[in-house]
Amino acid sequence: MADGAASAGPAAPDIGSGGFLGVSRSLSGRAWRERPADPALARSHAMRHGLSEPLARALASRGVREDQAAHYLLPTLKALFPDPSSFMDMDRAAEILIDAVERDRPMVVFADYDVDGASSAALLVRWFRAMGKVLPIYVPDRILEGYGPSPAAFRRLRAEGAELVVTVDCGAAAYDAIAAAAEIGLEVVVVDHHLMRDDPPAAAAVVNPNRPGCNSGQGNLAAAGVTFVLLAALNREARRRGLFAGRAEPDLRQWLDLAAMGAICDVTALTGFNRALASLGLKTMSHWANPGLNALMQVAKAAQDEGTPAGVFHAGFILGPRINAGGRLGRADLGARLLSTDDPDEALALAEELDALNVSRKDVEREVTEQAIAMVEKSAPRPGEAPAIVVAAEGWHPGVVGIVAGRLRERYRRPVVVIGVDPAVGIGKGSGRSQPGVNLGRAIQAAFEDGLLMAGGGHAMAAGLTVRAGEIDRFRGFLLDRLMDESAAAAELDVVEIDALISPRGADRALYQDFQRLTPFGPGNPEPMFAAANVVIDYPQVMRGGHIRCGLTDGAGAKLKAIAWRAEDTDLGRRLLAGGGGLHVAGRLKADDWNGREGVQLEIEDAADPRVSS
Repeated sequence: MADGAASAGPAAPDIGSGGFLGVSRSLSGRAWRERPADPALARSHAMRHGLSEPLARALASRGVREDQAAHYLLPTLKALFPDPSSFMDMDRAAEILIDAVERDRPMVVFADYDVDGASSAALLVRWFRAMGKVLPIYVPDRILEGYGPSPAAFRRLRAEGAELVVTVDCGAAAYDAIAAAAEIGLEVVVVDHHLMRDDPPAAAAVVNPNRPGCNSGQGNLAAAGVTFVLLAALNREARRRGLFAGRAEPDLRQWLDLAAMGAICDVTALTGFNRALASLGLKTMSHWANPGLNALMQVAKAAQDEGTPAGVFHAGFILGPRINAGGRLGRADLGARLLSTDDPDEALALAEELDALNVSRKDVEREVTEQAIAMVEKSAPRPGEAPAIVVAAEGWHPGVVGIVAGRLRERYRRPVVVIGVDPAVGIGKGSGRSQPGVNLGRAIQAAFEDGLLMAGGGHAMAAGLTVRAGEIDRFRGFLLDRLMDESAAAAELDVVEIDALISPRGADRALYQDFQRLTPFGPGNPEPMFAAANVVIDYPQVMRGGHIRCGLTDGAGAKLKAIAWRAEDTDLGRRLLAGGGGLHVAGRLKADDWNGREGVQLEIEDAADPRVSS
């Protein structure tokens, strides 16, 4: 390979034979391998679409067939939008909601308190506003009411005059609440995406691509994606009834940014139609026409000039955490109100409040994370030996346990459940994050069905639960037994998959831009991983937050800027700080636009010393 070129290289040897660059055990304890791809398919992609060999190979390695490549590189709603009628109860839900428009029935949207719930609620509010109807929003208090609908909340809404409630990003497991709603004459339509039991709750309609028997094939959608499809069904039903004779039909494309927020922030698989929602939604977001998103970017002091392209980073790391902050720290409805409003002044006031709450959230999260890590490090079996980690303590704020679980999952590469116990009532609220190959939501649901939990459910990669403090040890034992086989199989797949071998000289802006054609990245479409061999670590320094910045230099003296996030107290961080040469490094290329330089830097994922890694 010529110096400076990126290459997928020859087929990597089997992991057991050494792995990519001979790395069978890196500083993080993982093997490296070349991401598997069909060479013939890669050649076809390169020839038909004029792609570079590394990019064509990356496309093939993501399972993109010849007939899918064009829509993968340039996704469109026309090509990928599913038939709304393929979702169970979708047509019924549309009929009920259009009836409500025609009869002017009092109705409320009942939303979860996270980004997906807020985005879903805002989509419905904006569609009904276009139809001349105000749709109030109800978001339960995370601390006082817990997750999802409750009989008490439904009784309150009925007493206030509601006749119809639409639940979004919740409701699929609300059997008691929906039964109570029926007793008081409150009709309920459920729009959700979480895993379900075979028998749905007795709602007027339950729209959920993960409902047993639903043949939509859209199980990777977030609730905002399901809601977006519902809006198409509403347009179709309203058109059939002639409701657009005197008004313009709502153009759903203007709200794609909300669908993208749900898809990205709920960490759903960005494949098929869901990829189109995320990709096109980010393009819509780039105009910053939504007053709430625009205001939130202002208070976050992030540039959002007209035409500045929004990316997964904006949605997932700037906007998402701030929208979530309200639900985490006791102002559950702020996110949905922010995304729903058309008043710039109201949007700015809400954004400032959410930004302040996010600062408080970071402080709480940092304290709980430090305590949880200390607890895990003292536990037995050691975290690297257990199929899962369950850690609990009194006083941990339930609004941050999900974030902390994610931090621990990144650190230990195991499914993690973090539980905060309220000592006054002896009840723990927990949240879990999983590894690919381990269905945590299914295990949590099984624990609930076995009577170990007061409530519990979720999806493969994330779940929530409520548990009596005295049952936590039994729950831990149940989960470890339940996940033993899945975790063992997943551990075998816990490798660093490399897309291309690069040199510091070849890691330039052109290479970065070439691979940007695969965006947006996320589950189902992993961000490309590059490896550089035998580099010298120059000028390593610890930054605030435990990040390590350094330079990577090759034998010809070419240098690539690099950073390793939160690595100071890890084996990787200690090796980087030692400096010196002969290190293999793997990471993701990122734009480095500081002071308009239009360069790149490598975000280091892992490293291996060839003298000890094979």
